[in-house]
Amino acid sequence: MTMPSLYIPHGGGPCFFMDDPQGMWTGMERFLRDLPGLLPERPRAILIVTGHWETEGFRLTGTVRPDLIFDYHGFPEHTYRLRYPAPGDPALAERAAALLRNAGLAAGVDLDRGLDHGAFVPLMIAFPDADIPVVEMSLDRGLDPLLAAQAGAALQPLRDEGVLIVGAGMSFHNMQAYRQAGAADPSRLFDDWLGAAVEGPAEGRAERLAGWAEAPAGRYAHPREEHLLPLMVVAGASQGPGKKIYGEPVLGTMISGFRFD
Repeated sequence: MTMPSLYIPHGGGPCFFMDDPQGMWTGMERFLRDLPGLLPERPRAILIVTGHWETEGFRLTGTVRPDLIFDYHGFPEHTYRLRYPAPGDPALAERAAALLRNAGLAAGVDLDRGLDHGAFVPLMIAFPDADIPVVEMSLDRGLDPLLAAQAGAALQPLRDEGVLIVGAGMSFHNMQAYRQAGAADPSRLFDDWLGAAVEGPAEGRAERLAGWAEAPAGRYAHPREEHLLPLMVVAGASQGPGKKIYGEPVLGTMISGFRFD
């Protein structure tokens, strides 16, 4: 059974594990909790790429039991004691690195690094039992969208091996614009463009998405593109249609998630 590839929002820091009296994160949390129901079967493993790990070339976590990296600041003390004891999958890390190298891309396995919050926070909601092996992949620090798409294409065979490929980021990620009244309209402009680019023909999709910076409000939505690049990876891992599966205003801006079959 072929797994889809997914681009999902990871939220703001450990947002799902804090008081949320205004229900700001309720819809996103519900979406993440319902993710397993969107899959054809239980994944054998999860390969997740986030905007929080950049390296020369691509790297994959190869530890048997990855630690958590609390790469957020200023949150309540209990959020630094979260646990997600999912096993790693060193064989999958080596397999993915080999696929990338066979495609002419620089890739290797990191035997020390754990999972950053862009990975473990959404996975704690979507797969709370922590019983599915997880491997995290870095972004190449050049942040070339076409290179990210090439990496995704190289990893596509994993989908036929029961591996769920997930890109975790935020489809709008301008930290200064969140909660600002003027952010709503430009965020929707970019979100409309992004949805159309994803849901258009699979042929030429990588090139369309690579033009994100020239899209309406593109650089406003992403002053730096690291939270958008995971989308390029998961889109590249599919030759099938893309579909918007989540969208709602969060922090005054439009946030979306996508599926690729």
